[in-house]
Amino acid sequence: MQDQTVPPALQDDKTMAIVVYACYLAGWVTGISPVVGLVLAYVSKGSAPEWLQSHYVFSIRTFWLSLLFAVIGVLTLIIGVGALILVAVGIWVTVRAAVGLSWLLKGQAYPTPRNWML
Repeated sequence: MQDQTVPPALQDDKTMAIVVYACYLAGWVTGISPVVGLVLAYVSKGSAPEWLQSHYVFSIRTFWLSLLFAVIGVLTLIIGVGALILVAVGIWVTVRAAVGLSWLLKGQAYPTPRNWML
């Protein structure tokens, strides 16, 4: 039976998590790249060491919460509040991705990956 453990050299490989955060940040330009980031986060989460899993959990929650708030923003466009909500969601995603990337580049787990804010 083959050993299914991750080699030590790959346990600290932050590349995929960096790509996920970059996809979220590129969403301002491409629009679709956050979906790519979401898929990559789901695929990478299972085989990542625990400290990297916190970044994937954080990224996945960021996507789904931003989608929820974006839908609320679109639904409230008619009463004039939606545009503000959509701008706030964009800023919120950008800040979360930047803060997550900061923790990642320091080689540390994201401290509160299940929080709604930071």
